[in-house]
Amino acid sequence: MATAPSVSYSITVRLEVPASGTAVSQLTTAVESSGGSVTGLDVTASGHERLRIDVTVAATSTAHADEIVTKLRGIEGVAIGKVSDRTFLMHLGGKIEMASKHPIRNRDDLSMIYTPGVARVCMAIAANPEDARRLTIKRNSVAVVTDGSAVLGLGNIGPKAALPVMEGKAALFKRFAGIDAWPLCLDTQDTDEIVAIVKAIAPGFAGINLEDISAPRCFEIEARLREALDIPVFHDDQHGTAIVVLAALTNALRCVGKEIGSLRVVMSGAGAAGTAILKLLIAAGVKHAVVADIHGVVHAGRPDLVDAGPGSALRWIADNTNPEGVTGTLKEAVVGADVFIGVSAPNVLDGTDIARMAEGAIVFALANPDPEVDPGVARETAAVVATGRSDFPNQINNVLVFPGVFRGLLDAQSRTVNTEMMLAAARALAGVVADGELNPNYIIPSVFNDKVAGAVADAVRDAARAQGPAVAASGSSAVPA
Repeated sequence: MATAPSVSYSITVRLEVPASGTAVSQLTTAVESSGGSVTGLDVTASGHERLRIDVTVAATSTAHADEIVTKLRGIEGVAIGKVSDRTFLMHLGGKIEMASKHPIRNRDDLSMIYTPGVARVCMAIAANPEDARRLTIKRNSVAVVTDGSAVLGLGNIGPKAALPVMEGKAALFKRFAGIDAWPLCLDTQDTDEIVAIVKAIAPGFAGINLEDISAPRCFEIEARLREALDIPVFHDDQHGTAIVVLAALTNALRCVGKEIGSLRVVMSGAGAAGTAILKLLIAAGVKHAVVADIHGVVHAGRPDLVDAGPGSALRWIADNTNPEGVTGTLKEAVVGADVFIGVSAPNVLDGTDIARMAEGAIVFALANPDPEVDPGVARETAAVVATGRSDFPNQINNVLVFPGVFRGLLDAQSRTVNTEMMLAAARALAGVVADGELNPNYIIPSVFNDKVAGAVADAVRDAARAQGPAVAASGSSAVPA
């Protein structure tokens, strides 16, 4: 699949050219002939003989950006100055900061914000620990916790290299839901240590967002923390993905006129995201699901599963899917399927496979950056296609849900997050797409749709409160962010 120029590989080249002649027009020609895209051309200084120009270019990779600069350098009369990588510039010094809500202008301010006045607030919380939600940042704080073991598609790159992603997550929490999120990158991949650390820091937060922790450890870590803590623990790689997939599937079914209970769903990928998607789809009414991993279709008689214990994720899949006893390969399983969902690896299917699916087929090829099947090819025979990419319609993006989910949890002062809340979030997200807007290329709203976070937050808050005081605070007394 050809890769288009992307702002992710955007550079700005400062150069000087002769004030007369064709050098300026040659700049654009050189970039475009190299496969790049000029997104900005600004004259920053001018003289009788020379012009200084900043050319902003989108490339397809770092190597491609270097090729474009070499091409520009080859234009007669052009002198190359500074070359800036715009993505790296955005990360320079980090992307988030802490800011005080109150100015500290004089001794009175200092005495109330810090000592001696703060001691009164400390003692009030000591007498009634629940006041921490009302009198501190806890009420609006989420810890974004990772061990750096499964970062994006980059793998086990460690906690320091994971920090830019966690900063980005924190920035999105603030941008879309007004939540103060704090990146915590742990220098351990020991399950017991991670659980102990998160338990120890939990008093300062109203929620825990686990991020980029590899399977199968992520399942145990989440389960143990949910059992131990009185605040919600949400693994976004699992449950955020699952909620968006269910919302997108809900609207895709509206497009093709099928019911969720009658679907035959085939999934590629049995890791953290795949397992969570599967569980939420089953909770939503899917009855016929088949899952394939690198070894083929998962079924109870597969040799590597015969002796697998009940705690194994694959064992759970084998026991709760594939009622018809399908065996063989993914390509064989997908024949006649209504829905394909991929959370696995690039190019595991081709156009012929998609053409052999049922009429009105729905294809969610979510491997990123290269999907399980070329989206353009899939769309030739499938009715609805979604990907994890931003350069195709119907992007399955977790930012559609995790800010709103946590906004709702925090507003309800929820002690947990459960399937009922996630189903409510999926219904709310699907409902943002009105009947008059719905079509095969618009089954999921834009991440910048200003209705999304509020709709999801309201649904999660109401679902939490409906489950009673054992789950969330009742009434509407939650302090706004």
